[in-house]
Amino acid sequence: MSPVIEGVQRVMSDATGIAAIDPAWALIWFAVVAVVLALAFWPKRGAVARIIGLLRLSERVHIEDALKHLYATDTGGTPATVESLAGALEIARGRAVRLAVRLTALRLAEMQGERLLLTDPGKSYALRIVRFHRLWERYLADRTGVHPIEWHDLAERREHTMSSAEADILAARMGDPRFDPHGDPIPTPGGEVPPPTGVTLNTLHPGDVATIVHLEDEPPEVYQHLVSEGLSTNMQVRVLDAPAGEIRFQGDGREHTLDRVQATNVTVQRIETPDEVAIEAGFPTLADVPPGGAATVRQLAPACQGPQRRRLLDLGVVPGTVIRAEFSAAGGDPVAYRIRGALVALRRHQAEWIQVELASGEGKVA
Repeated sequence: MSPVIEGVQRVMSDATGIAAIDPAWALIWFAVVAVVLALAFWPKRGAVARIIGLLRLSERVHIEDALKHLYATDTGGTPATVESLAGALEIARGRAVRLAVRLTALRLAEMQGERLLLTDPGKSYALRIVRFHRLWERYLADRTGVHPIEWHDLAERREHTMSSAEADILAARMGDPRFDPHGDPIPTPGGEVPPPTGVTLNTLHPGDVATIVHLEDEPPEVYQHLVSEGLSTNMQVRVLDAPAGEIRFQGDGREHTLDRVQATNVTVQRIETPDEVAIEAGFPTLADVPPGGAATVRQLAPACQGPQRRRLLDLGVVPGTVIRAEFSAAGGDPVAYRIRGALVALRRHQAEWIQVELASGEGKVA
């Protein structure tokens, strides 16, 4: 047989093999390929769309974090630069340069020499993100059992996915709070925010009395120490002495010692007429109100967290609420309190979470 004829036979044999492919298997393979392509390229929900969405979210997060950094440096009186931006966002300098270029292209910031400054639209955007962050921290502090150390990181993640409408709803649910749990003012929907006030604790002298108005939550290690010391906003303190490198002070019935670095994270407002009881013995609590007496809620103690805090808030135990002790059980515990028209029984340890201002004529019972 000639080579030509053999070649023709091999071609015909191959063609016959192709033609002999099972149509069912062909349909199966086609279906598999179609499903894979659909999963990859399905609009909004496919893998490609999700990857693109994550990339866009990553860009949005970097832009919003950069705007917050520029706002923080502006209010703090320190210049923002590409280097400070790289350090704050923990990114390479080259990426920080590209981010700065992106901000200027969006007209959210402008370069003046080496300084990076917010434009008016950039400041409005930054204040909106700051509002989201501080509202969410307020929510975590008041309505959840999340530990204070975790508030900041959780709010950092949530702030990038909130809308203005969601923030307004959240604020309304909480009674439109003016400050976050650290004492930072919460910007209004219109972007209004009061200027920072006060001085750092380490600038006080022995004998000075002040009210804590802000606890800085960064770095986390320092903030964790402040929380473990039991410090909180609205606490009145008196400086006892200031040995080299430290400051010792009294507040809420306890003595506290901080080193000078830690003390810079505590902002206070000097006061001329201190509440001696609040400093030396701590603020009175609802447990100090005798049957028949009344008191006005000052705040919930920082130690009151989680479901217990939510329950008290849901009952209307918020600053300014007047509570009357109606009567106590035979053993003195629990006590029935009249709160916003409802009669509520609280154990002593629960009543001790509620710091109050005693009504005129009410004495603190022993």
